[in-house]
Amino acid sequence: MGSLGDANNKKPWVETPLHESPTLSRAAGCRIFLKLENLQPSGSFKSRGIGNLVLTEAAYHKAIGSTRPLHFFASSAGNAGLAAVSATSALGYTSTVVVPTTTEESIVEKLKVNGASEVIAHGPTLLEADLYLKEVAMPRAEARGEIPIYVSPFDNEAIWDGAATMVEEIHRQMPDGEAPDAIVCSVGGGGLLAGLANGMERVGWGSEVQLLAVETKGADSLYQSWQAGQLVTISGITSIATSLGVVRVCQRAFDLLARKNVTSLVLEDAEAAMGCWRLADDERIIVEPACGVSVALAYDDRLRQVLRPFDKNKKVVIVVCGGSKISVDALVQYKAQYAERARELAAQWAGMSG
Repeated sequence: MGSLGDANNKKPWVETPLHESPTLSRAAGCRIFLKLENLQPSGSFKSRGIGNLVLTEAAYHKAIGSTRPLHFFASSAGNAGLAAVSATSALGYTSTVVVPTTTEESIVEKLKVNGASEVIAHGPTLLEADLYLKEVAMPRAEARGEIPIYVSPFDNEAIWDGAATMVEEIHRQMPDGEAPDAIVCSVGGGGLLAGLANGMERVGWGSEVQLLAVETKGADSLYQSWQAGQLVTISGITSIATSLGVVRVCQRAFDLLARKNVTSLVLEDAEAAMGCWRLADDERIIVEPACGVSVALAYDDRLRQVLRPFDKNKKVVIVVCGGSKISVDALVQYKAQYAERARELAAQWAGMSG
């Protein structure tokens, strides 16, 4: 169990609103609630899990009487890195992020603005950046007398415990104290899915609430593992939803597929992209495709097909997980590139309803 409510620590995440959306409810044919994790300090849900990891490590080293300074290390070209530097900056710790050399300058600048002590560009891939972090950057910190701490983006119990706080908030925020019928979340490495499952157990929902775990085709390591009946490593990432770009999900996420209330779903890039566009148009909220793929379930009869039995009184929470790799220009490009394909897919979903 992580630190979470340690009185000596400031939590580097915030309670976010649960907004019932009339517009998306009308589109979906049932009640849609948006959990606005895009409002976290780092711009994504990762503030919870990675923030709790930082708190947990700090509490542990304080408990054992360590006096050496802590230095947190993350390899990330996006949301995990932003969450790490946001949390460490808020709590007064040093952080280093190693990014691939292909990382956009805008992301590097965001990491610096959000409080990174150091941003290092190394290697063409995240794997090479991560190896450099572990084999070079962290040993250097050790040699300086610091305690280097590796920040996993998703595979850590403290991260799952942090993400679980989202469900505790939803439990308090749902109208009339009712449980939702389903929670929709995006899946990259599976940390959010694992945290939501933990949170559901904490509040006593158990198998009562459906968990719809959504990926994009080309970043669907969970779905392919489900298809294979074992945890697999996919050959690479071809989706535009690069924040879902994990070739192998954590074991905990895969194990959850054995539960009857957990469903793995895959949509196309076009659906994720237009999910972003339609959310911006309907709710004035800008998110990246890794989030848009979950939002897309609210449109074009998709929920009617995946949530059985279905009726207008069903209550569905969509985790608006946020993300930093998005801009107004990108939304315009998405519409130009993907609108036609999205219409074709929407017609297919509508045909299934007929």
